[in-house]
Parts: sequence; C-alpha cells; structure tokens
Amino acid sequence: MLKKRWKFKETPQDNLVLALADSLNISNALATVLVNRGVTNFFEAKSYFRPSLDSLHDPFLMDGMSEASIRVINAITNNEKICVYGDYDVDGTCSASLMFLFLKELGARVETYIPNRITEGYGISPSSIDYLKERGIKLIISVDCGITAVEEIDYANSFGIDTIVCDHHQPKERLPNAFAILDPIKPGCQYPFKYLSGAGVAFKLARAIGYRIGNKDMALKYLDLVALAGAADIVPLIDENRILVKEGIDLINTNPRPGILALIKAAKMEPGNLTAGQIVFSIAPRINAVGRLGDANRAVELFTTEDPKKAEELAIVLENENQQRRKIDEMTFSHAVSLVEQNYDLQNELGIVLHDDNWHPGVIGIVASRLVEKFHKPSIMLTTVDGVAKGSARSVPGFNIYEALQACEDLLLQFGGHEAAAGLAVEINKIDEFKQRFNAILKQNLSENDRLPEIEIDAKIHFSEITPKFVRILNQFAPFGPGNMRPVFMSEDVSLVYQPRLVGTNHLSTVFKQNGNEKVFDAIGFNLGYYVDLIDKDKNLVDIVYTIETVSKDGKLFPQIRIKDLLVKELQN
Repeated sequence: MLKKRWKFKETPQDNLVLALADSLNISNALATVLVNRGVTNFFEAKSYFRPSLDSLHDPFLMDGMSEASIRVINAITNNEKICVYGDYDVDGTCSASLMFLFLKELGARVETYIPNRITEGYGISPSSIDYLKERGIKLIISVDCGITAVEEIDYANSFGIDTIVCDHHQPKERLPNAFAILDPIKPGCQYPFKYLSGAGVAFKLARAIGYRIGNKDMALKYLDLVALAGAADIVPLIDENRILVKEGIDLINTNPRPGILALIKAAKMEPGNLTAGQIVFSIAPRINAVGRLGDANRAVELFTTEDPKKAEELAIVLENENQQRRKIDEMTFSHAVSLVEQNYDLQNELGIVLHDDNWHPGVIGIVASRLVEKFHKPSIMLTTVDGVAKGSARSVPGFNIYEALQACEDLLLQFGGHEAAAGLAVEINKIDEFKQRFNAILKQNLSENDRLPEIEIDAKIHFSEITPKFVRILNQFAPFGPGNMRPVFMSEDVSLVYQPRLVGTNHLSTVFKQNGNEKVFDAIGFNLGYYVDLIDKDKNLVDIVYTIETVSKDGKLFPQIRIKDLLVKELQN
C-alpha cells in the first residue's frame, strides 16, 4: 500500500474566515474552504456560487480573433469550402462538432476531418493536406491541435489553403505561419484567462463570429459540448471554465442533444443530475474509446446527428468499443505492472519508461495514468508504430513533464503536450539513452516531497457539523475538478458501527460514527480494501481523510463519506 502524506492547506487568517462565515451565515469550516479558494467576501462568494455568462471575457481580447472571425465570415459569404480539423479525443471531437454545427447553422459549406490515431497520429499531417486539397478546401479551422504544425501549415499555404488555428496547447519556439492563431497561451496573447480547453477556444471563435453578425448568444446552445470537453480534458475549473462547464452541464441535464442523451443512457444513467465527475469517469471514456480503437469520426457523427434512432445506434457502437478498450487496457496494465515490479528498483528509480512492440497505441495513455496512480512516479508508455517507439507520458503533481521532454528534445523525433500529460516519439535504439536522461532530470527536479503522494486537507470537522444545510452548501461548490476539487475534510477518533467489508475488487465499505454522536454515515474507500483485515471495530478508532458526496437510495438523497485515506489507532480503554 503506497504511503500518503496528509497536509493541511495553509490556514487562512481567522478574521477573514469569521467575517465570511458571518456574512454568508455558514460554518467556519465552509468559510475556510472558500477563503482557501480565493473567495474572501460576500460579493466574491456570490459570483463563485452563481457563475454567470455575463462574466465571460470578451472573445476579441484573444490575439488573432478579429482576423479569424472576419476570415470565417468571408469564407461563408464567398461559398468557400471549410474543413474543421479536430483530434480523436473528447476535447477534439467536441470542438470539431461545435464548430461544424455552428458553421452549418450559418449556411457554410463545411466538413470535418479527424485523423486516425493509429495510422496518422495526432494533429495536421501532409497526407491530410493532400486529401483536403483534392476536396477543394480553401480554409482549415484546426481545433484542439495545430499550434505545433509549422511545416504542415506551410505546406497548406503552398496550395493557397488558409488555416486558422484554435488550440490551447503549448506552442514551440516557432509559431506556424497560419492566417490567424487563437491560443491564449501563445507568446504576446493578452487574453486574461489562460486555461481554456480546445472546445473553449473554438467556442470563443464562434462567439466572436456571433458578435460580428449581431447574434452574440448564438453559440450558447453549444455549451453542452464545451462542458463535456472541459470536464474530460482536466482543465482547471476556475474562472471562465467554471462558468462554461456549469452552464453546459445544466444544458445537458435539462435539454440534452440526441447524441449526448443516447450516450448517457448507454452508460445506464439518466440526465437530470449529471456531474462533472460522471462525465470524466463514465461519459468521456466512451467517447475516447472510438478514437483509441478505430475511427473517432463516429463520435462527431454522434454529436452532430439530429436523429434519435441514429444516435442510439452510434451510442451502442461507442459502448461496445469501450468494453473492448477496457479489456485491452486491463491486459496492458497487468503486463506493465509486472514489468515494473520485475525490472525496477522502486526505491531509487524515480520515473517509469516502458516499451513493448505489441501494446495497443490507443490505450497506453490510460495505462500510463494508472501507473502514476499505482506507483506515484512520472510514467511513459511506448509501443512500436511504423518502426518507431510512440507513446504517452503522464506526470505527478509538481513535476512538469513537458519541460522534461523538452530537455530530451535531441533524443526525440517529436513531442507535444502540457505539464501533466504529453505525447512523444523516439527511435527504438535511443530508448535506453532517453530513459537514463529522463531519470537524471527527475533526480534533479523532483523534490523529496513530490516523491510521496500528498492529500491536501481543507479543514478538520466533527461529524456533528455535517448537517443538511452543510451538505446543501457543499454541493453548490460544484462543478468539481482541477483548481476546484471537492473539499477534503479530516475527522479524528472515528469509530465503526460495523466491521468493514470488502466490496468489488478492492474497496472498503463500512458505517462511521464519532464520539457517541448519534449521526452515522455510510462510507466507501475505493482501492482501500487492504485495510479491511487491519481494523477491528471493537479495538480500533480511525482518523479519516475524506470527501462528502451525495448518493441516491430509494429515490432519496443521502450524504456518503468517500474515504481518501485512513489511520488505524488502538482504542484507549
């Protein structure tokens, strides 16, 4: 069992907490959580709890937006053929669907292009440019890709094809010679919010076009797609993203488009109370699966169809692909874990780099993430594609994997991504040298603290504080995700009402109470089955670190404790 460090977030000033608790009529614990999130007064709290579309930034603050929006309108006016060029993941397919539907509504001659992950790889390629030239395309709008396509966009320019790049990834030193580049993190861009998803940037372009034609709210009907992308792409749910995802999830829950409704039903859920977490764990894997194992155009078809029957058929395809993906994922993960346990000195080697010719390129990103979760080490999974090792890198909090790959640039054929996740390609005969360099970088840059998984705690509370009002306010902190995670609490000397039991593969289930208080709470600890045999309800108390979630039983909603970690203590007589 991987040991974890418990760490309280820096305690905010008492006077701030007390004043906020008083002005909002909430508990000190909830006020502490808010202050730790930068919410320090009544007005900031109002905008936090009531995110409003009125607070979205002007799209024309993004560098290149004026030129891009005019170019799109001219293309539509002149009846030019437009291609929306996306990516095969959730963000890429949602971005492409959004832009396609929006332009279609304006009467554009528009089509989509999603590269095949296995045969073409990520981003714009020369072969795709050749194909689009034959199709008579005059304008490419790349979404969720394009910022590193320097040579490819030069190639498109040579045929008189203009490109507008809508991306949110890290640019390289040289920017492509595109007609316009929309990327809030490109050098010199003054856009005030830097963490939009790819679909967020595409939405901004649609909004700007809407402004120019006198219908600024025209793009709002596509916020459901922005919400799916924002939640699934793990962008920080703060500022604009919080507004876009909250509004988009509200749209999904009240009026889902046929494809999204079919997908929710295929996942054995119903719209109405869908959360960002359910998008990440239930909906996103089904969308990603079709791009991982085959043709992601099927996801775009699903999002863009108006026909409920066709949507159901496509949702079943996504469901079946996801079942298949899970089988391959499980086999690959088991193989990878056995390789790590046989070949790695886990005490001294700080990073994991694995290569196997036969791994499926569509699942290695997921498996890299699972290795990080299991071993808490930056992990790179590589497989062989066309004689080259290609793969995915995933990091631990506090370590920038993109910068680490940048420091190995001379050993790599290509790479791209961001702080937490990246893709790369390396010659097979250079893998060992790359592995040594990567581990040397980790030794230099990964602090002792970063080497242990850490649980940050928002506040210490007693069970008596968990009232219906407390839970109701807590639920208003949603949508939860990076930058706005579900608050984490600690409670000490908790006793067990029942002996804990093992459920599922490795999960702990029990019921807790505290210090003779009458309140009891159902509790579940995912992947904490290890503790079932270590706890005797008559001999032990536990300190627990947990989140509070709301579950439905027999049509009623109840708070449930989701244990993140626990410390077993002897009961003092």
